[in-house]
Amino acid sequence: MNRAPIKGVIFIIAMVCALAPPAWAAGRGQGRLWLEARNRSLNDQRATLSEVARRAMPSVVSITTRQMNDESAAPGEEPQKGIGSGFIIHADGYVLTSAHVVEGASEVVVSVMHPRGYVEEYVARVVGEDARTDCALLKIDAPRRLPVLRLASAGHVRSADWIVVIGNPFGLSHSVTVGVVSFMGRTDVTPNGRDGDFDYMQMDASINPGNSGGPVLDLHGDVVAVANAVNVAGQGIGFAIPIDIAKTVIPQLRAHGRVRRGWLGISVQDFSPEVAEAFNLSRGPGVVVTEVVEGGPGERAGLRSGDVIIGLGKRRVERAHTLRWQVAARGVGRDVRLDIRRLGKPLRLRVRLEEMPAEGPVAPALASHRQARRPTRAQSVLDDLLSPIPREKVRPPLSDEAAEGATEAPGPEQSPPTP
Repeated sequence: MNRAPIKGVIFIIAMVCALAPPAWAAGRGQGRLWLEARNRSLNDQRATLSEVARRAMPSVVSITTRQMNDESAAPGEEPQKGIGSGFIIHADGYVLTSAHVVEGASEVVVSVMHPRGYVEEYVARVVGEDARTDCALLKIDAPRRLPVLRLASAGHVRSADWIVVIGNPFGLSHSVTVGVVSFMGRTDVTPNGRDGDFDYMQMDASINPGNSGGPVLDLHGDVVAVANAVNVAGQGIGFAIPIDIAKTVIPQLRAHGRVRRGWLGISVQDFSPEVAEAFNLSRGPGVVVTEVVEGGPGERAGLRSGDVIIGLGKRRVERAHTLRWQVAARGVGRDVRLDIRRLGKPLRLRVRLEEMPAEGPVAPALASHRQARRPTRAQSVLDDLLSPIPREKVRPPLSDEAAEGATEAPGPEQSPPTP
């Protein structure tokens, strides 16, 4: 009997059996390696978010305001209290927050975390505030140099980028929430119908009353936006003002206490079928001049209704909102070059910007008038639902004597405080 083939078969079977466990073990090992790699990736990401929050904490402050309404205050009633957030932008004690956080406040107190872990409180001075960008600059006098946050740019932020929000929601100081950017460049929403220079970053990080004015950070730990507004009827729909807008107004707030905006004295609209038909225009780049203020800088420079502005200086003009902001940000007294198209022919004009009338001493009255006017543009369905993150106002209960007095002599009916 020839045993050679049998031995060969036995040898092959033995080799297969010998190799099978290592192959199976290698497959299981690859699974372990893959899981370990995934865990390592998640741990790295978690460590990054945690490190961003940890480093930023000392520079984030809580803001408490007090506001006494002498006319409507009941006997024995304490001032209304509000809370908000802010962050230190200069070691000498300059703090950035939202204007509506300190609006109408008779006293502003800023709470800062000391390196040893306890909280220091300072009465802050409102250096300047600007309602149209909802930015306010505060100053506190601390006996030491304070840690600051770096201001980056929202220009590099894209949808789905991770962001970290730190603030003081409902008085819970240094609360951290994490989310992603949902959309960049929201201009079709107006908090409480306020007229302003808003170009929102939409995000899904949780924000609540007290978060307003707090920093929105990228994964480098730099500020890219300021938490500002929330859709009160939805979840995961928050809005922040890009830090680029704040960086534009901060120098003027420090120097003048307000923002002196450049003004062309014209009204502009984006191209639409109705606008094109009204001015007998063919669709193209630029924005349409729909109104020219008599005696304003635009009229003196030669601008007319129906002109199409296609360039401001070296920048192309594509959106009316962008043009308004770029003109305002250039300030007062600046000469700007406008490239326009009139009756299909190119034309170049130079205009010296003047100060926007609404920025004068009668600004509050004009602002109220603007809010009362019927809007000339289509509004977002969110307009009625969106509001600035309100200060968490706390009205302490009246004492027994004050309550009795209020019952006997009721005052005029009061409406709820505006956020």
